[in-house]
Amino acid sequence: MNILLVSPATPETFWSFRHILSFLSKKAAFPPLGLLTVAAMLPRHWNLRLVDLDVRRLTDADIDWADYVFISAMLIHERSVRQIAARCAARGRPVVGGGPLFTTSERRFPEMSCLVLGEAEEVMPALVADLEAGRLQPAYRAQTKPDIRKTPVPRWDLISPRDYMTMSVQFSRGCPFNCEFCDIVAMYGRVPRTKTPAQLIAELEALLARGWQGSVFIVDDNFIGHRLKAKELLRALIQWRARQKVRVPFITEVSLNLVDDPELLELMAAAGFKRVFIGLETPEESSLTECAKVQNTRRDMLQAVRTIQRAGLEVLGGFIIGFDHDSPGIFERQRRFIQEAGVAAAMVGLLNALPQTPLFARLLREGRILAESTGNNLDAVLNFVPRMDRQTLLEGYRALVKHLYSPREYYRRAMTFLRHYRRRGPRASIPWNDVAAFVRSLWVLGVRGSDRREYWKYLLKTLLFYPRAFAEAMNLAVMGYHFRKIAATL
Repeated sequence: MNILLVSPATPETFWSFRHILSFLSKKAAFPPLGLLTVAAMLPRHWNLRLVDLDVRRLTDADIDWADYVFISAMLIHERSVRQIAARCAARGRPVVGGGPLFTTSERRFPEMSCLVLGEAEEVMPALVADLEAGRLQPAYRAQTKPDIRKTPVPRWDLISPRDYMTMSVQFSRGCPFNCEFCDIVAMYGRVPRTKTPAQLIAELEALLARGWQGSVFIVDDNFIGHRLKAKELLRALIQWRARQKVRVPFITEVSLNLVDDPELLELMAAAGFKRVFIGLETPEESSLTECAKVQNTRRDMLQAVRTIQRAGLEVLGGFIIGFDHDSPGIFERQRRFIQEAGVAAAMVGLLNALPQTPLFARLLREGRILAESTGNNLDAVLNFVPRMDRQTLLEGYRALVKHLYSPREYYRRAMTFLRHYRRRGPRASIPWNDVAAFVRSLWVLGVRGSDRREYWKYLLKTLLFYPRAFAEAMNLAVMGYHFRKIAATL
C-alpha cells in the first residue's frame, strides 16, 4: 500500500513566521505533527511519503505514486485543501481527510472520498482494515475520547527536522475551561487527557536522535489543564535534562491561572520552558465575562503577566477585538495594556465565530451569523454582525495592529519586557542558525531597514542595561520583523 500524506500550505499569519524563516535558513515554522502521528498508526510494511506544502511543492508524480492520499488540516487550510483534493480527483486518487477542519465542518466537504471525524486513534484499525480490503467507507467517526497513553511516537523519519524552525510534541489534549469562542472543548473535551512522562520523554529522545537541538513546542491546548500531571512531567523533565545534559528549550500554551501556583511556575522554569502563549484576550472585564474567560477575570492581568515574566518566562499573548461589550475605547485600552505589560509578541486578531463553539451557537440563535469562518483571525473579515459599527471595528483593528508593530512601539514594548524579565532555569543551547539569524538581522534591520535607527538604539540599550538577556532581546528583534510584515498586509 502506498500512502501519500499531504500537509496543506499555511497562509501568512502571526504563527507562520514566514518572514523570518530566511533569517534562520528554515523552510517552515512547525512540522505537521498530526500527520506524523497518524503515520505512526499505519502498518510498518506500508510505503509512506509525506509532502509538507510549506516545505516543498506537491508534484503529479507524488499523487500518481499513491494508492490513497491522506490530508490533515485546520480551518485556515481550507483553500489549500480544496486545491489538493481537486488535483487528486483529477488523477483518480481517493482522498482521506482528517483533523479539525473536517471534524468541525464535515458538511462542507461532500466531494471528499472519506472523512475521519474526531481523534484518529480509535478509528485507525477499522480504516486500515478497510483500506487493505478495498472497501473504504465515506466516514469514520470516533465515538469516544481515546487514551493517548497508547498513542505512538510520531514518524520523525518522514521529514527532515532541519527544514523547521521549531519541532513539536504533544503531552495532553483538552482544556478544563470553556471559553465561548474556542472550539477545543468541542473537539477534545473538558477533561484533559495526558501521556505519561516516560512516553513524552521517549518522543523527545527520538527527536534528539534525529539530530534536533533547537526549541520544542509542546502544542497542548492548555499544558497546565491537569496541574498534577503537568507537575509530574516537569519533575521528570528536570531529572532527564540533568541526566542526559539536554539543553533544548521548551515553548507551550497555558492559561493565566498559572500565576496562582508558584510551584508550577518554578518547575516550568527549572524544566527549561522559556516562552508561554497565553490567551489574554482583553483588559475589558465585561468582555472577559461575556466570553466566559473566567480564568482571566477578577485579577490584575498586568501584574499576572509581570509575575510570569519575573519567573523566567516570556509571555506571548493572544488578544481579541470585537466582543459585544467592546466600545470604540477598546482600541486604546488594548494598546495601553499591551505596551505596559511588555507583551512584545502580541497576536491581536478579530473575533471569529468558529463552528461548533458556544459563540457560533449563540450568534446563530440571534440571527447574526453571516458566513463560515476562515479560521484566520488576521484576514480582517467578520463572519458575524458585530455590536460595534462594522467599519469602526475594522478600521480601529487595523490601526491598532499597525501601531503596535510600528518600530518605536515594538522596541519600547520589548524593552519593557526586558526590564521585568528575570532569567531562570537551565541555559538553553544556541543553535548555529540562531547566531546566523542575528548576523543577518544586523544587515536586514540594522543597515538596509528603514527602521535601522530604532534597531540600533534597542540593541545598544540591551547591551548596556540587560546584557544577560541579549539572546532573548535579539530573538524579539527578529520576530518583530515578521510581525511588522504581517501588520503591513492588513
